[in-house]
Amino acid sequence: MVWNLPNLLTATRIILIPFFIGCAFLPDRLGLILSTLFFSLAALTDWADGYIARRSGLSTDFGRFFDPVADKLLVISAIVLLLALGRAPLLLVLIILAREITIMALRERMAGLGMTVPVSSLGKWKTGFQMTAIIMLLVQDALFGIPFQIPGLLCLVVAIIFSLWSGFLYLVSAWPAIHPKI
Repeated sequence: MVWNLPNLLTATRIILIPFFIGCAFLPDRLGLILSTLFFSLAALTDWADGYIARRSGLSTDFGRFFDPVADKLLVISAIVLLLALGRAPLLLVLIILAREITIMALRERMAGLGMTVPVSSLGKWKTGFQMTAIIMLLVQDALFGIPFQIPGLLCLVVAIIFSLWSGFLYLVSAWPAIHPKI
């Protein structure tokens, strides 16, 4: 395996997960602020690793496999944390979990067939709204008393709409390859 900057950023995203989760349980507002900062840093590595890999021609098999895994681990950890903190409704969390697991399974199946499911711009919008929602819901009102709960939930709902739409498009594009011919 090649340890280039994009791969290091992907590994860093996974390493940051226990830090943002642990900080969320520290007493007082400082814990939520630290949790939000660690999550924001992890979310930034999500954008940066792909950008650097594409711009610099540093794509590797490790990155192609672990980048989506790191993304899913980050998002799933965050939404389960939000559920545990009472900051995200169970139904929304279940929809996100179902979509993330379904798309991960689809990507694995397609990889087993020697094919890929490219990331769509819709999927990138979904990720942007999802990360923004998680940041707002984590920090909530810990930052100068600014109420981020409602805008955070609105961003989460928009992310779910994009999530379901992009998931449907992924399934439609992969259907000919995964559907058994009769």
